[in-house]
Amino acid sequence: MILYIAEKPSLARAIAAVLPKPQQKQAGCIRLANGDVVSWCVGHLLEQAEPEDYDPRYKKWQTADLPIVPQQWQLKARQGCATQLRLLKQLIKAADTLVHAGDPDREGQLLVDEVLNWAGTAKSKLAATRRLLINDLNPAAVTKALQQLRANSDFAALSASALARSRADWLYGINLTRAYTLQGQKSGYRGVLSVGRVQTPVLGLVVRRDAEIANFVSTTHYQVQAQLQTAAGESFSALWQPSAACEPYQDSEGRVLSRQLAELVQRKVSQQPAKVEQLTRRQKTLAPPLPLNLSTLQIEAAKRYGLSAQQVLDICQQLYEQQQLITYPRSDNRYLPQTHHQDAPAVTATILQQLPTLATAVRHADLNLRSKAWDDTKVEAHHAIIPTANKVAPGRLTGSAQKVYQLIAHYYLAQFYPAALQDEQKVSISINGGHFLATATTERQAGWKQLFRADPDKGRENPQAVAAEPVTATALPALTEGQLLHSADALVLEKQTQPPAAFTDATLLAAMTGISRYVKDPAVRQILKDTDGLGTEATRAGIIELLFKRGYLLRQGKTILATDTGKALIAALPERLTLPDLTAQWEAALAGISQRQQSYQQFMLPLQQQLQQLVQDAATTAHLQLTASAPVRSRKLTQKNYKRRAATRAKGRRTRPAT
Repeated sequence: MILYIAEKPSLARAIAAVLPKPQQKQAGCIRLANGDVVSWCVGHLLEQAEPEDYDPRYKKWQTADLPIVPQQWQLKARQGCATQLRLLKQLIKAADTLVHAGDPDREGQLLVDEVLNWAGTAKSKLAATRRLLINDLNPAAVTKALQQLRANSDFAALSASALARSRADWLYGINLTRAYTLQGQKSGYRGVLSVGRVQTPVLGLVVRRDAEIANFVSTTHYQVQAQLQTAAGESFSALWQPSAACEPYQDSEGRVLSRQLAELVQRKVSQQPAKVEQLTRRQKTLAPPLPLNLSTLQIEAAKRYGLSAQQVLDICQQLYEQQQLITYPRSDNRYLPQTHHQDAPAVTATILQQLPTLATAVRHADLNLRSKAWDDTKVEAHHAIIPTANKVAPGRLTGSAQKVYQLIAHYYLAQFYPAALQDEQKVSISINGGHFLATATTERQAGWKQLFRADPDKGRENPQAVAAEPVTATALPALTEGQLLHSADALVLEKQTQPPAAFTDATLLAAMTGISRYVKDPAVRQILKDTDGLGTEATRAGIIELLFKRGYLLRQGKTILATDTGKALIAALPERLTLPDLTAQWEAALAGISQRQQSYQQFMLPLQQQLQQLVQDAATTAHLQLTASAPVRSRKLTQKNYKRRAATRAKGRRTRPAT
């Protein structure tokens, strides 16, 4: 008997739909006509044991017990999952062959692997376990995946990465939450100070941004704009480029702060001869943007439609599981397998069925084109999010689901459009000893950009054209090096420096995915340019929502701000726990484990040593500036209440340790 273990019932039903019939649906499984069985998990059926499961004395929070580091890690059944676990254990024992059908990511790999190990599966049976990788729930795609089973052992590193993350988050969250909560008690604070290696730095980003805005002092700076004319009467403008001699009058950004200096330059260059010193022209080719992964989809949907990260994730799960209109949504990859290119006619037909407003876009797509997105070497366990070829697609989408699907469709269709071409001109001009610069960009060929300018919802140009760079309406006059010009009356432009913008869903997600910009250590920043990220594609939306649920963040329109409680929490913690450096290094190390560049032990052993020092630092922290009048949580301090709060994260497809 072959036993297929899917991550969740919807995936199990999709697998069973293409396997032998008639079928018998039973509680927790589907029995096939040939005797094989399809069963499922419901996200993580198992979770990390609590400290008191290891030793009853840990039920009481005490500094002397920290850090708590299990010598032999234990798992226990999640509440309400014991029955399904017992069934799976029976089926695993009876099966001749096992097929792992978890979602194609590190969490999907771990959640089935941990059930196989918990069930005491024989080593020989584990070694023979096959891996089924499904990115698309349509019958044709599932059938194709069943014909391409791989050895489950090929994904052992992916599982080890997820296991390391799970255990590391447990160690970090449990120990530091207890350490700082107990320290807070010494200051008279009776709430729980929840510390997570991802949630705390994300909150720190918002708190620091809010402080920058609150403390910002605007300064006035000046530019000089020359009004230039050719002998033929053509006119254009150029901006003054201050020389090194002007540095005493500039700020750190090179802005001129002296109006007197700007007016002096204005007088010197007005009604003066000018000369073209250097002229540069080049044609720039802009390739189509890659198809979307979850983070880029969430960012674009937030920019264009004001949807939160969690809303986008929920919509994507619906489009994937229920409508079967998109491929696996929790992907961090933006490339596509070469073999998917042949599906383009069927995929575009489904797009046209769902979005008749894209008829022109589909008609102009050249399905023979092959963008750089089609690259097998850059596709890992899963690929970019794209529409599926669904011959039995449900009725047309509406509302936010239609908008999210449309974004996915736009980025897919862009792969079948030519590159955009732009002419860029730069002219260096001297005027009475001063250096001025004029630039212009003109569009030669719109290419893929035309897809993002028309807004089918509103029948007009989209003011937030996704991924498209602005272009000027006119080019510079035809100029030659050495050409003489006339500088008419120059202008002094007075401008004000602006504070940084408050975070929105889009910019906070972008900060989480591009966290290297916020890392102080230059060496770490360099390492993280390719491997950065706070959280994962699957967890970022939940982390942001968790900070709202805990009362650390609030929304004012599209703006995300820290509450007084959130600010007090960050102020109470050592700075290094509120910065992304540590957790960013973790993510880089976890990626290294999944790519077999680092072992589980190489990650966990140094972490445990660091944890010892972090707990000691907490015990010696000075008086915390938290008062009972602004509690993070006012409930009585008990492990039960802490667990209840952590359980709010379980609403969704999976349960993960606090991060």
